[in-house]
Amino acid sequence: MEMKEPENGETGVAEPAAPATPPAATLPEVEAAFEEIEVDAPLVGIIMGSANDKPKMQPAGAALHEVGISYEVRVMSAHRDPEKVRDYCQNARMRGLKVIIAGAGMSAALPGVAAAHSDLPVVGVPISGKTLGGLDALLSAVQMPPGVPVACVAIDGAKNAGLLAARIINA
Repeated sequence: MEMKEPENGETGVAEPAAPATPPAATLPEVEAAFEEIEVDAPLVGIIMGSANDKPKMQPAGAALHEVGISYEVRVMSAHRDPEKVRDYCQNARMRGLKVIIAGAGMSAALPGVAAAHSDLPVVGVPISGKTLGGLDALLSAVQMPPGVPVACVAIDGAKNAGLLAARIINA
């Protein structure tokens, strides 16, 4: 505090000095400023158990692209690298994702594992395999226990998964 010099015999009164910089913005003002910044962060994460699944999952990305929704694609296996799946799904909301599309063949554990580690909507895409035509993947994706919700589209139904993700985001 600065001391004001007394004038005409008055007693001195301490007054605050004028601030050199403007006061710091309040939290709501800061949040509003950040909302105005356009960020091209993806809103949908498309994950699959194997790089071999990319051709079957590509229609999901195409559907999202058509409606202007950004997405990212990652390959991660619920069986071969469960920690990677867990980390990805646990951090998905923090990174700005709104929906996870998980495609997997055979036992198709990926959609359920994703749903177990995230509170985001998960859309499962059962991918057809060599032996059971995708029925094994379909049953694995739809038979989730209570508390682990997974939406499931048709076998090799990645386009519908992308369209469903867009509807969830735009709801």
